[in-house]
Parts: sequence; structure tokens; C-alpha cells
Amino acid sequence: MPELPEVETTVRGLKKEILGTKILDVWTDLNTKDKRKIDTISNPNYFLYFKKEISGQKIISVERRAKNILINLSKEKTVLVHLKMTGHLLFGEYKFIKKENKWQPYKKGPLEDPYNRFIHAVFSLSNKKYLAFSDARKFGKITLFNTKENSNKHLSNLGPEPLEKNFDFKKFKERLSRKPKGKIKTVLMDQSIIVGIGNIYSDEILWRSNVNPKRKVSDLKEKELILIFKAIKQLLNKGIGFGGDSMSDYRNIYGLPGKFQLHHMAYRRTGEKCSKKGCLGVIIREVINNRSAHFCSKHQI
Repeated sequence: MPELPEVETTVRGLKKEILGTKILDVWTDLNTKDKRKIDTISNPNYFLYFKKEISGQKIISVERRAKNILINLSKEKTVLVHLKMTGHLLFGEYKFIKKENKWQPYKKGPLEDPYNRFIHAVFSLSNKKYLAFSDARKFGKITLFNTKENSNKHLSNLGPEPLEKNFDFKKFKERLSRKPKGKIKTVLMDQSIIVGIGNIYSDEILWRSNVNPKRKVSDLKEKELILIFKAIKQLLNKGIGFGGDSMSDYRNIYGLPGKFQLHHMAYRRTGEKCSKKGCLGVIIREVINNRSAHFCSKHQI
């Protein structure tokens, strides 16, 4: 699943390309009776409402909250996109193949990357470009809400943003203290505690901090917590700097992969020698609370 750096990379790209444009039309081939998706464009009835509400609306800003992309429109409407497991947004020139009921890039280039071919929603923009949503597994979510809603179920129960200036060490400790018996990897990935951290970055954060992912929060020493806190800031910013992680499906809005996967020290490096200087350990993989954890057998204690 795309994590904070991948979503932030997407948002920064969208800010460059779609601000000030109008949404002229929207298309989808999604069609489900799954009640969990009743208020998303996957529901045909909701899609009709969605299309009516956003057509002709101007895009006035784009922002990120946790792993959600928020496209704010005129008349105080906000399109929310959650990439889930395999989703990513693409921007460029597309053409619709009516006989096949599908969209494809108008020109040769990065948008033709095989990971970009699963187009299930397309926004037609006033600048004659398109915003397409590629999602191989169709788990992604696109919905709409009133921008000034005080209570929004799509954004409820979310913890603080780890890269905001007011997220200091004191606040970090307070958030972790809410799950003292939880294993540190699981707690770092809990979006109600801190947002934006998932499987990839939690592995890398704990590798850098010398902390075993199975350790309970209550057992961690102050100096270990400091190392984790610093690693969160450093590695999330590093992920953004490399344009996200494309070990799997993620691509930026131009269809290009990020490069953070070239700098993994733990994630999916099972069986490899640990890269930490002087360490004789090997990266191992274990399942912790139904999620894979990759860590060093020696220096992560």
C-alpha cells in the first residue's frame, strides 16, 4: 500500500498540474454491490450523484491527510482518493477506446508502463488533459464530501501527521503510550496513533533505530524512543526525496516509478547480510499480527 511519501509525492505532482482547471466529465467502469463501497464511485447510483456534483467544478487546492488525497473544488466540495493497495493517479493525454470500453495513453511514454494499465476512473479536465486512476486490485476509494464538514467518517480517528513541526518527541511518546502493550511495529502502523507509516517504512525505521519489531512499547527505553522518533522524520522525508517507493505498483502522476526501493536496508531483503557497519546479522522475515516484518537478526534487539 502506498504510504505517506508516495501519497505526498502524488499530491505535490497534482499541485503542479491540475490547480485552476475545471472537471468537465468523469468516467468509471467500476460496478459493485458491496455495501462497504455504497458511498464511493464503485456504486453506480453513487457515481451518478458524484458526477453531477463535480462536473463543471474548479479545482482550487490539493492536499494530503494521512494516506488520503483531497482535491478541493469550488462550491465547497472535496474529492477524496485513497489509493489502498495498488492504486495511483496518473496525469496526461488519454484516448477512449469505445469498442473495448477502456482508456489508453495518447502517446508513447511512461504512462504505458504495465503497472499503469488498470484504468478504472478518468476525470476529463478543461486543459485537455486527463486525471486517471489505475488500480489493479480495485480496492481504491474515490468519494465526495462537503469540504467544511465537521465530522467526516472517511477522515475520522486519525492520529497526527509525523512530519508536521508540532509533532515533537513529547507528542510522539504520548501517542505511543496509548498502546503500551502493543508491539512497536504494529503500533507505528496504527493510523489512529500516527498516520502515514505502513509496512515498508516501519521496517526501515526500526532497522535504523536498532529496535526489534516485536518489542512492546512499554519495554522501550527513552534513548530507543528518541532513535525511532528521529528515524521517522528522516526516512519519511527520504522517501519523499526519492519520489516514493515502487517496489510494487506505485507510480507518480507521470507514470514513473520512485526510487526509495533502491535504498531498502530491511524491507524484502530476507536472507541478505545486514548492511549496518560492523553487524554480522542477516535480514529475516517474521509475521507479526498478520503483517510481514523484515529485520536484522543481530543488531535489532
